[in-house]
Amino acid sequence: MKHTIEVNGIKIYAFHGCLPEEEKIGGHYSVDVMLNTNFAEAANSDDLNKTIDYCDVNKIIVEEMAIRSKLIEHVGQRIVNRLKSEINNIEHIRLKLTKICPPINGDVQNVAIIIEED
Repeated sequence: MKHTIEVNGIKIYAFHGCLPEEEKIGGHYSVDVMLNTNFAEAANSDDLNKTIDYCDVNKIIVEEMAIRSKLIEHVGQRIVNRLKSEINNIEHIRLKLTKICPPINGDVQNVAIIIEED
């Protein structure tokens, strides 16, 4: 049986980027995470302790996004590593980290990285 929990559209203001301006000014980010797990026991028992708590997922993402990095690739991998180490019963994880209106030479709505791991 395959179950999926998604926490999407986590909006964060952070200071990631290679440019000095990004460290000072910051920017808007959005994080989506999909976790494959087995929550059959929680579905039958109505017990939060038998599934993944969305608050824990959000907390880890917010904490890691608060640590400045030059690359969103680095931040994304840190988030995935923490989710895997601190939350039990994750069978597969997909994380999408989006940088909104990146300061690049062009009219670009966003850039994103996606990490998937078992």
